[in-house]
Amino acid sequence: MHNSVVLINTFEVPQGKEAETLAAWQKSRDFLKTQPGYIGTRLHQNIDPNGKYHFVNVARWRSAEEFKAATAQMRQALPDNMPEGVTASPDLFKVIESDMQRGFGRRGGK
Repeated sequence: MHNSVVLINTFEVPQGKEAETLAAWQKSRDFLKTQPGYIGTRLHQNIDPNGKYHFVNVARWRSAEEFKAATAQMRQALPDNMPEGVTASPDLFKVIESDMQRGFGRRGGK
């Protein structure tokens, strides 16, 4: 996984749209996990109800190219999937240091 990338996507969610946003995210996740290059994802919810970002998605992809191809397919298959007023800010990153063990998708934090 030398060229793998990490997607970090922050979501600003209007009050009252949390459940609808979660359902839309799950639908997107279910589509993306069928695409080449998908490794795994974790969705985080802010514990501060007044925080700027209600959800933060962190996903691993085998390559930036596969992520871009998969999201292009998703936009065609699921146009306008996010609820009105939700702002998503996705960016791709590469890991340059880590003290975490391999196995991003494993349960139990290891």
